[in-house]
Amino acid sequence: MGAVPPISIGVLTASISCRAGGLFWAIPPLANGIVRSGGSVRVLSIGDALSDADAVHWGEVRPNVHSRRGPPAFGYAPDLSKALDTAGFDLVHTHGLWMYPSVAASRWAARWKRPVMVSPHGMLDPWAVRNSAWKKLLAGWLFENRHLRRAACLHALSDAEYEAIRGYGLKNPVAVIPNGSNLTIRRETMAPPEWAAGLPPGARVLLFLGRLHPKKGLTNLLRAWGLMRLKVAGTGSWHLVIAGWNEGSHEVELRRLAEALQLGETVRFVGPQFDAQKAASMAFANGFVLPSFSEGLPIAVLEAWFFRLPVLMTRQCNLPEGFTAGAAIEIPPDADRMAERLATFLNLPERERQAMGSRGRRLVEQRFDWSAITSQMSDVYAWVLGRQEKPACVRID
Repeated sequence: MGAVPPISIGVLTASISCRAGGLFWAIPPLANGIVRSGGSVRVLSIGDALSDADAVHWGEVRPNVHSRRGPPAFGYAPDLSKALDTAGFDLVHTHGLWMYPSVAASRWAARWKRPVMVSPHGMLDPWAVRNSAWKKLLAGWLFENRHLRRAACLHALSDAEYEAIRGYGLKNPVAVIPNGSNLTIRRETMAPPEWAAGLPPGARVLLFLGRLHPKKGLTNLLRAWGLMRLKVAGTGSWHLVIAGWNEGSHEVELRRLAEALQLGETVRFVGPQFDAQKAASMAFANGFVLPSFSEGLPIAVLEAWFFRLPVLMTRQCNLPEGFTAGAAIEIPPDADRMAERLATFLNLPERERQAMGSRGRRLVEQRFDWSAITSQMSDVYAWVLGRQEKPACVRID
């Protein structure tokens, strides 16, 4: 018998740039890991203003970017469908929902009688579904529900996302496989980030790093920061640094709120931080905060743990392992109770915060390594194509 040919995977995503949010950090390491393990991967996507600049982050996998026609919120790209039909893929893996790639993948599956796998990346979380609810109801009725139900397997990043998928009414098999962290930079070798020059001597930093989007809970974080500073002594050396790229007009809203709350220089907006500057920001910080209302599985938290940062995060970040391991403190999403948890964290002895960060680093090394994650996903692909038995990560209940 001849050797079994490598699986040919088509990866569909609405954007290959940082405008894709967390998908920008999740898909490239997975796709490149599949290639290094012997698979064949082509990425098909829709172009935007940052596609060319951000293509360098895709490593060995060079994305095929297609022009959009019409409103960017839907991302209609007819050439993407044509490329999909001529590629000869064994399986198509869609990342993200509610846009034209879902339509293209669903049509491809019906036309060629080949399987589709779908990774919602938190987009079926109850908060996410309620956000712009009428648009998602319409998109679901027109194309997305068909895309999801037609999938041979769905992919959840956590137990909480698995429950959200079932709560949406989907009965497909679900592979529960987390995101990972593949940073290799040593904290000790990093120079301070550019924004650190504006801080006073002895300042300590609580860092947020991610999209400036309403779902991230930054409005309540600012309110909690103001309440904490009014009520709790001993927090004056701490600064809240908000690093990230703007979504719509949300940064303007956040800056206005910080000014209205008279937070002054204790809150700093430092803009997007990518590559070396992102690593430098993590290495310089003394703690990390993510007050989100909704997440799939945030790679930013894994990266913070990689840099041995203690973490404050909501339960909605879907990383309960962090609480169990003592690497994170849970913060409620409302401002009053969040302020209490912030004060508790900032007044911990330094050795306790350092111990939390060390436990986070061990957790990342043990549970969130991309090589193990890639191996699991490869097994799921082979199972979907009938080449092996069902992997343990796949749930059919």
